[in-house]
Amino acid sequence: MKNYKRLLVYMRPYVKRFILAIFCIIMAAGANLYLPWIIKDMIDDVLAAKNMFMLNIIAVGIIVTFIIRGIFYYGQSYLVSYIGQRVIIDVRDMMFRKFQRLPIAYFDRHQTGETMSYITNDVGAMQTALVDQLIEMFTEASVLIGSIAMMLYLDWKLSLLTLVVIPMVGYAMKIFGRKIKAAGTVIQERAADITSLMQESISSIRVVKSFVREDYESERFRNQNELNFQAAMKNVQLTSLLTPTVEFLAAVAVTFIVWFGGYEVVNGEITAGALVAFLTYAVNLANPVKRLSRVYANMQRAMAAIDRVFAVVDLEETVSNRPGAIDLPPIEGRVTLEDVTFAYNEEVTALRDVTLAVEPGQMIAFVGPSGAGKSTIANLIPRFYDVTEGAIKIDGHDIREVTVESLRGQIGIVPQETALFSSTVMENIRYGRLDATDEEVIAAAKSANADAFIQELPHGYATPIGERGMNLSGGQRQRIAIARAILKNPRILILDEATSALDTESEKIVQAALDNLLVGRTSFVIAHRLSTIFDADQIYVIDGGKVAEHGTHEELLAKGGLYSNLYHIQFSKEA
Repeated sequence: MKNYKRLLVYMRPYVKRFILAIFCIIMAAGANLYLPWIIKDMIDDVLAAKNMFMLNIIAVGIIVTFIIRGIFYYGQSYLVSYIGQRVIIDVRDMMFRKFQRLPIAYFDRHQTGETMSYITNDVGAMQTALVDQLIEMFTEASVLIGSIAMMLYLDWKLSLLTLVVIPMVGYAMKIFGRKIKAAGTVIQERAADITSLMQESISSIRVVKSFVREDYESERFRNQNELNFQAAMKNVQLTSLLTPTVEFLAAVAVTFIVWFGGYEVVNGEITAGALVAFLTYAVNLANPVKRLSRVYANMQRAMAAIDRVFAVVDLEETVSNRPGAIDLPPIEGRVTLEDVTFAYNEEVTALRDVTLAVEPGQMIAFVGPSGAGKSTIANLIPRFYDVTEGAIKIDGHDIREVTVESLRGQIGIVPQETALFSSTVMENIRYGRLDATDEEVIAAAKSANADAFIQELPHGYATPIGERGMNLSGGQRQRIAIARAILKNPRILILDEATSALDTESEKIVQAALDNLLVGRTSFVIAHRLSTIFDADQIYVIDGGKVAEHGTHEELLAKGGLYSNLYHIQFSKEA
C-alpha cells in the first residue's frame, strides 16, 4: 500500500473537502442504519402493542430519513468525485511533466504507445480507484462499523458469534488480493501493448497501405486483443471466486444467528422485533463485507496501475541540472570537445576519444559512413545525452555545469525528419520563440524562403498543417523548421542531414534558406551530400566512433583518404 499512500498525498490540497465528504458518507450510512430500528419498533410497539402514535412517528421518520439520506448521498458523491477528478488531473499533469524531463535515452528504449498508455490507461485505472471505489469503500466501512455497534447493543452474545467469521473473510481477501493484483499488472501491460500497436500502425498507415498489409496489421491487433482478453478473464475468474467465498462465510454467520437468535426468542431473552432488527443488521453486515471484497479486488487491480505510474515517477532523470548549476551566459559560440567518449550502453561504444575545437562563426561538417557516430556528436552538444568520458565546453563552460534550459536555449537544431505540430503555420514557426510577434514570425519565414508558399495556402499563416505537417511537402516542412530556427536566433546551430530527404529542386530552395540561417553562427552540419559542405571551415570524417581525418575540402581531397574515397564514390554515381 506504499504507493497508494503516496497517491493519497495528492489529496492534501483538498483535505477540507475530503473531511466534509467523510462526514456526508457517515451521515448517509447512519440513515441506512436507522431503517432496521424502525422495523424493530414496528414489530414490538406498533403490531404487538397496537400503538398508533408510534406508527405515525415511524411514518414521518421514514420520510425524514430518506430526505436526509438523499442530501448526504449527493454531498458524498459530488465531493469525492470532485476530489478524485482533481487528484487525477494533478497526477496526469505530473506524469506529463515527468515525461518532458526524462532523457532522450528513455524514449529510445520505449515505444510511444507504451508511454501514452501510462497517461491514458494507467491513470484511468487510478481514477476508478480514487472515485468509485473510494466512495464505496468508505460507505460500506461506515455501514459495517455501524451495524456491528448496533448488533452489540441489541445482543452481545449473538454479535460475538457473528464476528468470528470476519477474520476468515479477511484471510480470504488477502489470498485473493495478491493474485488479483498480479493479474491487474498483466492487464495494464496488455493494454499498453495494444496502445503501442495502435500508435505504431496508425502512424505508419502509408507504409501499411503501400505494402498492402491491412490484413496483416488487423491480425496483429486481433492477437494482441486476444491476449488482453485472456488477462482480463483471469482477473474476472479471481474476482468471481472471491465474492461467493465471502458470501458463503457470511451465510454461515447468518445461519448461526437464525438458530441461536430463535433459541433466545423462544426463551424470552430478546423480543421478536429485536431479533428481526439484529438479522437486518447482520444482512447489512454481510452486504458491506461482500461489497468490500469486490472493492478490494478492484483496488488491487488499480494498485497495479498505481505501481506502474510511480515506477515512472521514480525514474532517474540522468540528464538534469546538477546542484549548483549556473545559467549559461550569452555565448559567442566557441565549442570544444575534449577526449569525448560515449556509449549508449555497456556493449556499444559510439564515440572514442573525440577531440575538436571550433571558433565562433565557423561551419563544421561531419561526414562518414552510416553509424559512424556523426549524429551522436550532434546529440551530445545540446546534452541530449551526457558524455561517458571527457568534456564538452562552450565558451569555456562545461555543459554539465550549466542549466539545461540556458544551454539548449542558445542552440538551434534542424533535423532530417522535421517535427511539426498539428496547429497553424504561424504557431509552428512561433514555437521557436513563444513571445515573437506576428511580424517577427513573417520576417523569419521570409528569411527561410517560406513566405511565398505560405501566402498561397488557403488561410495563409493561419492554415492548419495537419498532424506532423502532412498537408505540406517535405521541402515546405523543412523551410518551416528553418524559419522556426531563425526566429529562435541561436548562436550555435546543428543541421542533421537537413536536406538529404529532399529532391534536387527542393534541396536548392532549402539550401538557400539554410545559407541565410548559417550567417554569423557557429554551425555543425551532418552531411549526406558532400556538395553542401564544400565551403565548411573544417570537415571531420568520423569512422568507427573516431575522427579518421579532418581539414578543408581541398585538403582532404589531397590526402586521398576516406573523404576522398567518399567524394569519388558519390560524384561518380551522380555523373
